[in-house]
Amino acid sequence: MYGHSSRYKCTECGKCFQDKRALNAHQRIHYGEKPFECSICSKCFTQSANLVSHSRIHSGEKPYKCHECDKAFSQSQDLTTHMRVHTGDKPYKCSLCNKSFTRSSHLRSHTRHVHMNRRPYDCRYCGKLFKSSHDLKRHVYIHTGAKPYSCRHCSDRFTGQYQLKTHLLKSHNEGTWLTCNICQKKFSHSGNLKTHIRRHEGVKPYVCSECPMSFYTARELRSHQFRHLDVKHFCCGFCGKYFKQKHYVDDDDDDDDDAFYYRRSDADGIADYCDNQGGHFR
Repeated sequence: MYGHSSRYKCTECGKCFQDKRALNAHQRIHYGEKPFECSICSKCFTQSANLVSHSRIHSGEKPYKCHECDKAFSQSQDLTTHMRVHTGDKPYKCSLCNKSFTRSSHLRSHTRHVHMNRRPYDCRYCGKLFKSSHDLKRHVYIHTGAKPYSCRHCSDRFTGQYQLKTHLLKSHNEGTWLTCNICQKKFSHSGNLKTHIRRHEGVKPYVCSECPMSFYTARELRSHQFRHLDVKHFCCGFCGKYFKQKHYVDDDDDDDDDAFYYRRSDADGIADYCDNQGGHFR
């Protein structure tokens, strides 16, 4: 007689389950099967419970309420995370230093930016560094002018799928707009909607490792972190002065309508780009 640990075992990863139904649901991850589709935005899921949870984004339903304050949430895990604001609990500890965090995403962000800031892929045109070959490939299109994504309805071409999807929605009404249930603003991409909703809810998952400040997006965090570094990335293209932030370059060139700047990389001082003129520097 077999116990459930061996009878219902995934042949792909070895994980075991209590019954066949749980095993079948798990195996969809390996097979890429997502049979549960949202009727509003067409996003698909491996499990029906995930679809139910997702549908609350569209309906605006927030059944999980905090008993300490007036906030409510659409997901139970969001309420659990929120309660740590009241309790002060920080269960996610960095194994490389003594910092602790309320969210696992904050710990991942901390590890990525502080302890694993590796960017092994460099652009042969401008020297800019990237964490993945995919990011580098997309960046190189800026230099080569390649536009591999073409519209099936017209002659327009684009450097990425993101731009193509937006074009199809705006110009050809193909696809589904995603609507914020709070202010009714429309978005073409789920990532933009998620960031937008964070601003409504005041959720700032990107935490600075040097000070208590947190931010809605990784871009905002990176911009802030320059303040802690004694590095002047932005160079005025006319006078050669270096500044920590771009707006200081703009101030330096207030009297010149054709003002431009370029940014040097952290690795070796190679200049990355000219913002307004479109040129690249070495």
